[in-house]
Amino acid sequence: MGRSAAFFDLDKTVIAKSSALAFGRPFYRDGLITRRDVVKSAYAQLMFRLGGTDEQTMARTRDYLATLCKGWPVEQVRQIVAETLHELINPYVYAEAAALIEEHQAAGRDVVLVSASGEEMVRPIGVLLGVTDVIATRMGVVDGRYSGEVEFYAAGPSKVEAVSELAAERGYDLADSYAYSDSYSDRPLLECVGHPTVVNPDRQLRKLAVENAWPVLEFRHPVPLGRRLRERPAVPVAAAALGVGVGVAIGIAWYGRHRRTRASTTPA
Repeated sequence: MGRSAAFFDLDKTVIAKSSALAFGRPFYRDGLITRRDVVKSAYAQLMFRLGGTDEQTMARTRDYLATLCKGWPVEQVRQIVAETLHELINPYVYAEAAALIEEHQAAGRDVVLVSASGEEMVRPIGVLLGVTDVIATRMGVVDGRYSGEVEFYAAGPSKVEAVSELAAERGYDLADSYAYSDSYSDRPLLECVGHPTVVNPDRQLRKLAVENAWPVLEFRHPVPLGRRLRERPAVPVAAAALGVGVGVAIGIAWYGRHRRTRASTTPA
């Protein structure tokens, strides 16, 4: 018997909203994305949500978002992330998820955040939660700019590959390990461990959980991340500036829609 670990999806499982949504506003403000990008990204996000478990759909979403980031200066992106991390990536952590993470740690298990969002978001959020191990999307860089290539896209089966590699490296017994997710696209992740649990599941995942008699948890009590930050040692702002993943571009769709709604309701 090897060691066991607990693998947590991030968005809608540990935090009450998407970690990728927040950066749309500053990237739009600083000219990294355009109105046309807003429309295209809205479509890409919709297609991923409707058919995110399909390999071709995931590949198209990955490639489009990588192309969108191509040419962005790394230092500019790092500066934006560093300056806005605690203002915008101040997601609400589910109290139930925070307690569950602490229970696993108290039991001696390593906790790993596994997310398709960019590593530059996932890692600092993990640090604030007391989690140092993350599996997240990584972008390629050439001459100080994002190359438009994805070094690793942490979605679907790729999550399982990374989890399996980490398990082999650390000696984890996956049959005795745990996984948590809200999305049917994480079916491979849930099926690769001996103790899968679904959290706030989408319709397909709920059906799958019922068919397999998997536990179903409903997390309903978000706690501001800032409150947890005050309870832990200070984290250097530079910890957020680790590069950009394709996940940050997904927030464009929300921001564009929010901006148009405000414009239409503002008195002349």
